[in-house]
Amino acid sequence: MPVITLPDGSKREYQGAVTGFDIVNDIGPGLAKAAVGIVVDGEERDLSYTITEDVDFKVLTIKDEAGLDIARHTLAAQVLARAVKDLYPDALLAIGPTIQNGFYYDVDFKEPIVPEALPAIDARMREILKEDLEVTREMWPRDKAIQYFLDKGELYKADIINRAPEDQVEISLYRQGNNGEDIFMDLCRGPHTPTTNRGKLAFALTNIAGAYWRGDSNNKMLTRIYAVAFPTEKELQAHLERVKEAEKRDHRRIGRAQNLFHLQEEAPGMVFWHPKGWTIWQAVEQYMRKRQQEEGYQEIRTPMVVDRSLWERSGHWENYKENMFTTSSENRDYAVKPMNCPCHIEVFNHGLHSYRDLPMRLAEFGSCHRNEPSGALHGIMRVRGFVQDDAHIFCRPDQVISEVERFHKFAMSVYDHFGFNDVNVKLSLRPDQRAGDDHVWDMAESGLRSALNAAGIVWEELPGEGAFYGPKVEYHIKDAIGRSWQVGTIQLDFVLPERLGAEYVDEDNTRKTPVMLHRAILGSFERFIGILIEHHAGSFPLWLAPEQVAVLTITDQQSEYAGKVAKELRSHGIRTTVDQRNEKIGYKIREATISRIPYILVLGKREMEMGLVAVRTREGVDLSAMTLEDFVALLKKEL
Repeated sequence: MPVITLPDGSKREYQGAVTGFDIVNDIGPGLAKAAVGIVVDGEERDLSYTITEDVDFKVLTIKDEAGLDIARHTLAAQVLARAVKDLYPDALLAIGPTIQNGFYYDVDFKEPIVPEALPAIDARMREILKEDLEVTREMWPRDKAIQYFLDKGELYKADIINRAPEDQVEISLYRQGNNGEDIFMDLCRGPHTPTTNRGKLAFALTNIAGAYWRGDSNNKMLTRIYAVAFPTEKELQAHLERVKEAEKRDHRRIGRAQNLFHLQEEAPGMVFWHPKGWTIWQAVEQYMRKRQQEEGYQEIRTPMVVDRSLWERSGHWENYKENMFTTSSENRDYAVKPMNCPCHIEVFNHGLHSYRDLPMRLAEFGSCHRNEPSGALHGIMRVRGFVQDDAHIFCRPDQVISEVERFHKFAMSVYDHFGFNDVNVKLSLRPDQRAGDDHVWDMAESGLRSALNAAGIVWEELPGEGAFYGPKVEYHIKDAIGRSWQVGTIQLDFVLPERLGAEYVDEDNTRKTPVMLHRAILGSFERFIGILIEHHAGSFPLWLAPEQVAVLTITDQQSEYAGKVAKELRSHGIRTTVDQRNEKIGYKIREATISRIPYILVLGKREMEMGLVAVRTREGVDLSAMTLEDFVALLKKEL
């Protein structure tokens, strides 16, 4: 007689075994039609799942994140996969998981397909959805399942089963077809919706890409078909519009158009900064340098290449070696630093410190290198060589809460200055591969929770996402089109200072190990500037714009006057360019506007004779003529 406890605390008792279908029908016909799955004692299940004992029970619809994920997964594994097999019988299916906003399926096509093939696949999917066939789970003996897929030539499915844990003696398969028909069968962990079209998601196939089987470049390259899916057509169209807007804002496209930077094959994942791009970099760096000095940080500089022995003592050689660039010289092994932390501890260790010296805040715009997979590189957003606004705070245990609170206020003020007002905070907890025992991790995680509580912060917890040496607080900013980016972080570390012998003399004259707070606000400069480019769509605020004012002459007669105007602006620190080419003024204005220069000064005969400048903005607003003194005052006010 199982007792079913619903989320509102109410209970329902049944005389014998009961399925999810039975319970949702009992709750109400409206919910039964909308249900796509259930949660039984915290585990997501099919509606057909049988319950024989007391459980906590929840119904999932596409309004729930988990329910939407189930519906998307059914679209991938049952509808897209079948459509591909119907159209390309020789194609071999690999995997079809859900991802943010949709799903993909990796397929081994006999002949590679092109994006123009997607409409036919889309049309076949919609035909399958109209059938709305039953989707039923079956559990097969492992050997039988392997043989089934080998007989069909589905080598990737057989490989997946072969790689499953040896104690997994039964394998989950899903059959598509009414009354036990075998229209389509796929290997899948599930759960799935009870029919192919339950949930009636709005979807679109978006693009194709190459993907190595199991992510290994030694394996065959498969074709990955991407799709997005949402509960309503309105949400789908809104997403597609955001994607179009994101394409317009792509930092790589804008970087080329505005001549900010480039990347090339001879230095994969390393950025070549051009003068305009480096001007933006310098504006960001000088702002952060000034703010850090105001916050009591001391700036340092540490080597880029360090002997293996330091990385062994820090734990990086054991836990992070695959991400490090290494080299040798004179029978010694070295690594290019992937992070600055061990070197900062070495600076702290160079001398004896009293408890009165703490907190000590050491900052570095540190150049780091990480051996990221080539397939993960993405413009300047994901690179191998980067610079962080890195800092480490060495403090006593009783100073942790106040230092985290202080950092939080500092970080939030910086994000606000850059125009990011929607910031989410997340706490990443201990990963499987980590240094230090559980007691130390308990202290570190508890310490960060206490600090976040003291600062009045609402946060989300991310199990398993911490660094190998400690938990971390992450700051996620939203840009102008609603995308979320992880930028800043503060991490509480008891492990690394102890491993590297960091000590201070406490009030009772005993030696103590300081607590170390790893912190960054922008994170990687490369990535943050990429975010800025896309957030502003290349139209930077005046203080960040690489060219702040363009001075345009109507004829050659204004060339000398234009030079004087530019010289005066530059004397006030205004980044100014002069365009005195033999071109029509309309063409010059259009070019300056396309380059997104904030202010455009047009100089003609009248302006020259009266000592004025005709001012317009990149948005095309005419501010009329004014004296140069008044224009400088306008700029300084905005700056």
